[in-house]
Amino acid sequence: MKALILAAGEGTRMRPLTANTPKPLLPVAGKPFLQHIIETLESLKVTDIYLLIGWKMGKIKEYFGDGSRFGVNITYLLQEERMGTAHAVGIARNEMDSPFLCLNGDIVLARSYLQGVLDFYKSMNGNIMSLAKVDNPERFGVVELDGKQVKKITEKPKIPKSSLINAGIYVFTPEIFEAIEKTPKSSRGEYEITESIKILMGSTDFYGYILEEPWIEIGRPWDILSANTALMKNIEEKIEGDVEKYTEIHGAVQIGKGTVVRNGSYITGPVIIGEDCTIGPNCVIRPSTVIGNGCKIGNAVEIKNSVIMDFSNTPHNNYVGDSIIGYRCNLGAGTKVANLRLDQKSISVVLRGTQVDTGLRKLGVIMGDEVKTGINSSIDPGTIMGENSYIGPNAVARGNIAPKSRIH
Repeated sequence: MKALILAAGEGTRMRPLTANTPKPLLPVAGKPFLQHIIETLESLKVTDIYLLIGWKMGKIKEYFGDGSRFGVNITYLLQEERMGTAHAVGIARNEMDSPFLCLNGDIVLARSYLQGVLDFYKSMNGNIMSLAKVDNPERFGVVELDGKQVKKITEKPKIPKSSLINAGIYVFTPEIFEAIEKTPKSSRGEYEITESIKILMGSTDFYGYILEEPWIEIGRPWDILSANTALMKNIEEKIEGDVEKYTEIHGAVQIGKGTVVRNGSYITGPVIIGEDCTIGPNCVIRPSTVIGNGCKIGNAVEIKNSVIMDFSNTPHNNYVGDSIIGYRCNLGAGTKVANLRLDQKSISVVLRGTQVDTGLRKLGVIMGDEVKTGINSSIDPGTIMGENSYIGPNAVARGNIAPKSRIH
């Protein structure tokens, strides 16, 4: 079976992380999360992959090439004008002459998900939509079932009649393309695949498969932390760097080539540390942390449940918790990232001009690329810092900080 992965979007909800990096290349558990999807497909012998790209497509093609490095064959399709999900799927019309997998490129694709969908398709032999049970279905397309058949789809209802949502994994028959041709523009001015599915439901059965494991969509910056934790649960120890004698390592920890872990460092897995890093001395790295290549984590630094991207440094007396630090950032000595409100309520952030409750009790900073902080600066919980910003010595950063800002 062929697979179509939709990965053309700009990822505006993921800013500032996607200002310079296309969303499919954002790192999760030590590799771009689109690579996790491709490796999962390959593990179930789905190797003929069509990758729909658009935003910063050159970087995606440069990283994945023809797919041979990952044991698959990748064909690129270009969505020049992004006009919705139905428009995106329709671009593949000339490539798909039999039932095919279609996947949103922003989901954490567990192998069990894909195996379950494929097995369900074999039993039903028709169009399939994957469904997930969530606590807040009003944010998504809510699906009602009649037995195994999809009965109704409602986009972002105020009062959901079901806790099942569209989980972004489909098996489509070529009939979907005829439905796409009949699909009108939505109120957002886009062609929505859910509307195409509704049209298709008028002439053929459409089945819903309920995923058995928790479902994670990477739709907002802090979702990377959830995905990170989920994908690191079962990593195996792999130490290729140089670990000095008086270092303590507990649990599953991966350390890349050329990395030196100095005396006094205390690391509790699961943790992934990239290549050519300097770790310690006398630092603490706590579970669910990923440190990229060429990073420095120095003396008296503590990192917890965070992603530190390539060539970023936290060299002296820093605390970073529940945070995402972009590429080529540097935290001055004594910089502290707060990750918990004093009243311990869930943390809200401003996302695309709207106040959003993350539902998280702990969340530090979402920091874009090439941000610099001065000595003894502080960052409040839930701060989003645009790329190329500076925080001066002893300054406090909070809220939503625009790119290239200077905080004094």
